[in-house]
This record gives sequence, structure tokens and C-alpha cells, in this order.
Amino acid sequence: MEDFRALDQSVGIVTTQYATFDVELQLESGRLLDAPLTLAYETYGTLNARRSNAILVTHAWTGDAHAAGKNSPDDRKPGWWDDMIGPGKVLDTERYFIICSNVIGSCRGSTGPTSINPRTGRPYNLAFPVVMVRDMVRAQKLLIDRLELDSLLSVIGGSMGAMQALEWGVLFPEVPRSIIPIAGTGQTSPMAIALNALARQSIFNDPMWKKGNYRPEQPPADGLALGRAVGHISFLSDTSMQLKFGRRFSARDGMFDFFGRFEVERYLEYNGRAFVDRFDANAFLYLAKALDLYDVAWNFDSREQALARLCCPSLWFAFSSDWLYPPYQTEELVTSLKTLGKPVQYHLVESEYGHDSFLIEPEKFTPYITAFLNGLQQAE
Repeated sequence: MEDFRALDQSVGIVTTQYATFDVELQLESGRLLDAPLTLAYETYGTLNARRSNAILVTHAWTGDAHAAGKNSPDDRKPGWWDDMIGPGKVLDTERYFIICSNVIGSCRGSTGPTSINPRTGRPYNLAFPVVMVRDMVRAQKLLIDRLELDSLLSVIGGSMGAMQALEWGVLFPEVPRSIIPIAGTGQTSPMAIALNALARQSIFNDPMWKKGNYRPEQPPADGLALGRAVGHISFLSDTSMQLKFGRRFSARDGMFDFFGRFEVERYLEYNGRAFVDRFDANAFLYLAKALDLYDVAWNFDSREQALARLCCPSLWFAFSSDWLYPPYQTEELVTSLKTLGKPVQYHLVESEYGHDSFLIEPEKFTPYITAFLNGLQQAE
């Protein structure tokens, strides 16, 4: 098996771009998202003469358009999927034209609750309409049309990105020639909704939240940090936490100090505080709501009716220790697709890193992606 981590080539310095559309977007809720609508996006690689080598990468809950490379030489870290995207890597920028866009509802450059409401001239805050994953994909379709792409070789993403990949296949079956959902689900479970409810309450109960009307320089930092910590626990697993932290007590604290903490507690606090510096609380809430509402059968008579619209081959991955979106949820979708006679491949990946396995141990599943994409191109 090829160790793609040994391939240290990078796409280099990249610039985030912004596409603005003078359109009203009809949302699943029945509301309109007023113009203008902006999507932040980045591209890597070169579009071929036939315009047939484009791959759309879709991000998870609090991700963004910066999937690979660095935005400046001073950046400490590259994009969130830099191991996957670049010359000679799985999503080889010498072969493919890679696009990654930030979703609507976010605070990372695309239209969301921090954006200016054209009706009032002030930030939307909670006046921003509730969006669903399907709405995110409709907005992405505007970008794909702007780039004059009639089709996509594939749509690939993990977690909420897997939901977007599936929605592309259902909503616009004529566009993707394949989809690759990783660590996803066809319907958010009550347990996942319950965890998001705890994260929500932590923000609602922060006095600085002010029903969403806080000043950007005075966010509900305590609530958002705690909400992120709740979410982060769901991304891990018992085994990974044992390996990373065990029962080690913080060397900075006395064991019998009432406020002394275990290393895992310090880690969650650090992760939560770092998150506050890069993400907006209202955007966090809106995207959590989109996750809670996700159901591929939405506005269809059944899940099978929705999946029947999928025309292209699909490649699915689930992870053995993922308790947020456990393997059986992916397997239900795969079984339905097989029953419908759809071309589908599925791999259950043994990993001890929980839901985050798709970010931590991609080398365990990337050879299947390489073979899948090669097969698509040979078939064409």
C-alpha cells in the first residue's frame, strides 16, 4: 500500500476567491435568501481541454474552502486536506482540477449569519434563514455553473461533506459522474441531534450571546468553547482517547486541587478556546441545525425514491470506531443502492480514531479512491 504521506509536494501558496451571485436563492424552508449571495472557494490544478477533470471537495461542519496549500508563507498549517490534494497525491493536481467551496451559513467567506443583510444594512445574526444541506448544494451549483462546468468527475467529502456529496447525486444527477461519501449518514440520528442540542444550550446560556445580537469583538466565548468541546468528543473514540490521554493528570495541577484537571480536560479547553478565535457562534448554530435537519429522503416519499435518482457510481467509506455516524448508517444506504441496482462500492475501514478517522488515517482508504478514479477515467 502506498504511503501517500511520504509525498510532501504541495500546491504551494493559494488565494481564496469569492464568487458573488445577484440571485435570490429559494431555500427548502420556503424562504428566499436575498441577493447578493457569495461563496468563498479555492481551486488547485488545471482544467483540461475537455473540461472533464474537475472534482468538487466538500467540507465538514466547521471546515472552509482552504483545503490545501497555504494562503501565505507565514501560515503555520496548510489546508485541512493537504495530505490528500497536491501533485502526486490522491487528488492529484497534475491530473485533476480540484474545487473546494465554503458552504452558505458559514462564517468563512460565504454568505451566512455574519454577512450584511441587504434589507437592513446590518449583520443578519438570527434573521438569517435556516438552511439545509440541500440548500448548500444548490448554492454550490451556482459556482459550478459560473465555472462553466457541465459535469464533475466526482464529488468527495467527509461527514457533512459526505451529505453534500450524496445530495449532489440526488439533486443534480446529471452533473457528478461519481460521488465519494466518507463517514456520512443518510439521516441524522437522535443521538447526534442530542449532542448538538447540548452544544446549542451551552451557547444559549452564555450571557454574552444576547439572543444572537452580540458584538463580534465580544462573542459568547465560553459557550462556544464548551459547544465545540461537546462536538469534539463525538469526533473521537474511547480507544483514541485512551491512547492520546489515558488517565494522565495535568502536570500543571495538583491531583487533589479541586480545580485540577486531567490532560483530556485541558485538551478540550485548549481546543475550544482555539476554535473561538476562528469561528462565529451563530454560524456554528446554523450549521448544527443543518446537520440536525439532514435527511436524504426530505421531500421524497421514501429514502429509496431519493436514492433512485442517483445515476452515477458511488464509493462509500465508514469507520469501525465511528459512533457519531456509525457504519450501519452507511450500510443502510449501500444496501438500498444495491437493491436499486446502482453501481456502488463500500469499504468498512478498521480505525481506532472515531469519526475523525477520515482526517487522521486517510492512508487506510485512499488506495481505494485512487483505483476508483482511475477506473472512471479508463471507462470514459
